[in-house]
Amino acid sequence: MVATHFQGYSQQTTKKALFLGNSYTAYNSLPNLVENIANSLGDSLIHDRNTPGGQTMAGHASNATSLNKISSQEWDYVVLQSQSQEPSFPPSQVANDVYPYAQQLTDSIRSNTSCGTPLFFMTWGRKNGDALNCANYPTICSYEGMQQRLRESYMEMASTNLGRISPVGMAWKRVREEHPEIELYNPDESHPSYAGSYLAASVFYCSIFQKSCETSDFTGSLDSITARMLRSIASETVLDSLGLWGFLQADVLQDSTFLNYAYLTASYTNADSISWDFGDSLISSSNDSLVTVEYLVEGEYTVTLSVFDRLNCESQSINTIVQIQ
Repeated sequence: MVATHFQGYSQQTTKKALFLGNSYTAYNSLPNLVENIANSLGDSLIHDRNTPGGQTMAGHASNATSLNKISSQEWDYVVLQSQSQEPSFPPSQVANDVYPYAQQLTDSIRSNTSCGTPLFFMTWGRKNGDALNCANYPTICSYEGMQQRLRESYMEMASTNLGRISPVGMAWKRVREEHPEIELYNPDESHPSYAGSYLAASVFYCSIFQKSCETSDFTGSLDSITARMLRSIASETVLDSLGLWGFLQADVLQDSTFLNYAYLTASYTNADSISWDFGDSLISSSNDSLVTVEYLVEGEYTVTLSVFDRLNCESQSINTIVQIQ
């Protein structure tokens, strides 16, 4: 029998994040909400921001304030948010007007610190689609079409730049579908209500710390039931699909034993290398994904799989208990 136990991510409880966005980030002081959630859970977020209204990715890439803030200290994450409509436009337009500047900002982030990670803020579609640009691009006439294009573009930016995603838009979509009674929008049907910003902050906490925020007691101006519902959806959206959003994710599969042999397979995403520690066995270590381990003596052995994302300076370990009988 083999049992797997998650050893966890870095025990660091202080993270540093710079938010580069626009009014979607500025509304209801989103970074401060993330800080409040972190504080309620015993963690600490050091943060700064530059969020001029309507700012584009290209605007941030040439903005002296944004570039100076990137170089002001060694950030764990620099949050990158484009103008709310821009990534939903036709793919060829986004490829020309957005992607090159996401690359420039990523280069600036990694030039400043080798462990700095771009964290792309996947935003939400407008409540009833983009009426202003609907005639020219019918795909975004509806919320669903606009949300899908935002997802596609932010996924592409994260993949191309080996960055990560804070999937606010996906949590937003789920709340709209499952809890339509919770109003996520400001009356302009674009900017977030307080509930919308609280949901976004919950997603950001889970993304930055890679931990659940469900037990937070910070509710801001929301009632406790609504706040708990939003935190639950945020936690599930991020943590159930870490690999999809660009974070390290690992598990041990094909966990079987026969006689004095254990058969183990490493399953992982977004890692550039792995290593095993098999405990007291005939094989002391391996960097293969599929391993057969021979033990000479019956008993219980602790096997550790470690996966590494060296670009983003992160590792994760999984402890596996192997019982040889």
